[in-house]
Amino acid sequence: MNSFLDEINRNKIKIIRTWINIPNVSNLIKSYKLDENLFIKRYSFALIEYYLMVAKDDENITNDYAIIDFIKYLKKHNIKIAEFYLLFASFKDALVEFLYSLDLKSKFISDRIEFYFKKIFTELLEFYSKSISEVESALNKSIDIVDSYVLISRCDVDGKITSVSNAFCKTFNYEAFELIGKNIGLINHPDMEQNIIDDIENSIKSGNMWNGEFKAITKDKKAIWLKTTIHPNFDNSGKIIGYDAINIDISSNKELENKQQILVEQSKSAAMGEMISMIAHQWRQPLQAISILNQKLYMIKMLNGQISDKDLEDVSLSINEQLDYMSKTVDDFRDYFKPNKRKEEVYIEQVINKSIEFLAYLLKLSSIKLEYKNSSKSKISLYLNDIMQVFINLIKNSNDTMLERNIEKKEIYINSYEKDDFIYIEFEDSAKGIKEEYLSKIFDPYFSTKSTKNGTGLGLYMCKAIIEQHSNGKIKVENSKIGAKFTIELPIN
Repeated sequence: MNSFLDEINRNKIKIIRTWINIPNVSNLIKSYKLDENLFIKRYSFALIEYYLMVAKDDENITNDYAIIDFIKYLKKHNIKIAEFYLLFASFKDALVEFLYSLDLKSKFISDRIEFYFKKIFTELLEFYSKSISEVESALNKSIDIVDSYVLISRCDVDGKITSVSNAFCKTFNYEAFELIGKNIGLINHPDMEQNIIDDIENSIKSGNMWNGEFKAITKDKKAIWLKTTIHPNFDNSGKIIGYDAINIDISSNKELENKQQILVEQSKSAAMGEMISMIAHQWRQPLQAISILNQKLYMIKMLNGQISDKDLEDVSLSINEQLDYMSKTVDDFRDYFKPNKRKEEVYIEQVINKSIEFLAYLLKLSSIKLEYKNSSKSKISLYLNDIMQVFINLIKNSNDTMLERNIEKKEIYINSYEKDDFIYIEFEDSAKGIKEEYLSKIFDPYFSTKSTKNGTGLGLYMCKAIIEQHSNGKIKVENSKIGAKFTIELPIN
């Protein structure tokens, strides 16, 4: 449902046009001589924003001043109750038509559209049955709430501030009189990119709404981030007379994003270090072979006094085989670190086998037995390298833990299978498990169970982030009879 709501948000104009062209709506506008420009550019957007607000906050329904103003507008034109119903039923029909245009003929989403239609219409019908004075009273009450809690500013066509809410003043640490008459650019942070400012100006001057993130600055020079919606206001002739901006302070979210980005970069550096270490392991054997082959030539000359063409050719071919192997290793690891541009359709068996190949020499060196069983037959859409990072990390963690604990019978079992439109991948080792007090912390950043200094505490944190954020999946850990067992759940569709 959330993805459908995102599509609504991106296609507001398309949905409004569909709604306005439905005969029940277009006839109502004509018969009551409603201002079509005003109806579309103010009230249609108000309704669609209200629908999104209610749908995203399923448990609550709050009265928005813009939608109450819409009701007041309809009442002043004496729209009948039956026509009021047809107007909003047509809005529901426009959403259903939009749903079908996306080829998302989902019964669940259709049912939710119907549910929210009834929920919203029932609430608005209650308002519509009130007198004009009662609606105005509700509007005033709603405006008071908005003034106290919503960051709103209004400007004229030249960008001069004409009004601000108390919440806006409180956030920016200004008194209202310090802002009224000043240009709205006063709150632009010096770091604001010019192309964003140009985009805002071009959008609203052409009569369109602008949505985006905006870096601002308070009176006391504090930087804050706002999620902003700016829309133009029109007079009865359709001429732009000013602009309203509704803002949400997302500074705390931005701070969290920055911290997460730092963790991601640190994790990438740690992963790069581990990969270089694995390349060194992979190269050790062929380098030793090349060294022996080189000594072989010296010994042949010592014994025979000369090197035959056949001996030279045999040694040369053997050296080239080792160099080809080393070159392939570099290519494999280079491909692994290429950024993912788009998801790939793959069989999970291919991804796991590729991950095992990366670690084959390390597992052999550690005398670890790895068994893999697969019964999954469906393709799945993945960011391939990201998922490989998860699989490699889990296998290498088991490898390191068994070596650190001197486990005699070192084994790793991997099992992939399908169930209820999900693919499950289980990683189980024989390292005797994780302490119970650590199980709830194992995915926390910087938490590590390794007693050596080799653990960064970022590997499992990034595994969880990749699985949940990039693949919409889940990862959990538990102790089995022989050791730790990680289970990954990935949606097939």
